[in-house]
Amino acid sequence: MQKKQLIECHQRIIPFIHRTPVLTSHLLNKIAGAEVFFKCENFQRMGAYKMRGATNAILQLTKEQKGKGVVTHSSGNFAQALSLAAKSLGVKAYIVMPSSAPQVKKEAVKEYGGYIIECAPTLQARQAMAKKIEDEMGATFIHPSNDLNVIAGQGTACIELLQEHPDLDVVVVPVGGGGLIAGTALAAHYFGDDCTVIGAEPFEVDDAYRSLKSGKIESNDTTNTIADGLKTELGDNTFPLIQKYVEGIVRVGEDEIIAAMKLVWERMKIIIEPSSAVAFAAVLREKELFKNKKVGIIISGGNVDLKNLPF
Repeated sequence: MQKKQLIECHQRIIPFIHRTPVLTSHLLNKIAGAEVFFKCENFQRMGAYKMRGATNAILQLTKEQKGKGVVTHSSGNFAQALSLAAKSLGVKAYIVMPSSAPQVKKEAVKEYGGYIIECAPTLQARQAMAKKIEDEMGATFIHPSNDLNVIAGQGTACIELLQEHPDLDVVVVPVGGGGLIAGTALAAHYFGDDCTVIGAEPFEVDDAYRSLKSGKIESNDTTNTIADGLKTELGDNTFPLIQKYVEGIVRVGEDEIIAAMKLVWERMKIIIEPSSAVAFAAVLREKELFKNKKVGIIISGGNVDLKNLPF
C-alpha cells in the first residue's frame, strides 16, 4: 500500500468521521517516565476507531455493490461500525452475530440500522452464515480487520496523531485481528520521522507475539482475557504488514490491563475499554524501553458494559 492511497483514504472518510482529540496527562507522564500522547478514538463515532475502516471500505464499493448491501460477522465494535457507516451512506448492512453476543451490543447494532442475523457462537458458524447472505442477497463481505480498505482506514488515526505530533519516537497499539496495528504501522512508516510501532497484547491471547516469532500465523487455544476486542487472530493481509513494519510486541497480564484502565479513568476522566488499556499497560510494564521517549498511544475505543466493570 502506497502513501498516496493512505492520503486519499483519509480525505475520503473525513466528512463521515470525527477528528478525535489527542490528550496528555502530566501525572501519567511521570508514572510512565515518558511523554505520552493519547489519540482518543473512544470519542470516535460509535465509540471506536473501527468507524474509519468501515467507512472507507463501503465508500470504495461500486454503485451496484452499494445497492445490494454489505455483510460482516462480528460480535463487537465492527458490527456497530459497519452498521453506522452503512446507515450514513444509505447502504443496507447485514450483521452476523453469535447468539452469545451481549444484548447491549445487539441493541447498539439495531440502533445504528444494522440488520442482525444470529448464528451459533463459533467462527465456522459465523463464516458460513455470512457466506449464505453473500450468496443469497448479493451483499459484499467486509472483513472486520483483514480487508485492505479497512486497514487503510484504521491507519488514518495515526496519520492525524502524527500531524499534531510529528516528532513521536514510537506509537503503541493494541493487537487483535491486526487491522489497527497494520494501518498504524503503514502510517508511521510514511508520515513519521523515524517513528517505530510496537504492539501490545495480553499474555492470554498472545497469538501475534508468537506469530512474529514463528513466522507463520498462530492461533490461541484459549481466550481468557478481559480485553474482549483482542480475541481475534491475524489474517493473511494484516500479518505480512506487521512482519514488515512493526518493531515488536509487548505482552501484559490481566491485572496490568485493569490497573492501566483504572489509571486512565481516574486521572484523565475518560472512559476507555479494556482492549484500549492494553497499550498503556505495555508502556508501564516496559518502562526502560520507553524511557524519556515521546510515545503515542491509540486509545482504540470506549465501549464498555458499565454493569460489568473490573474495578
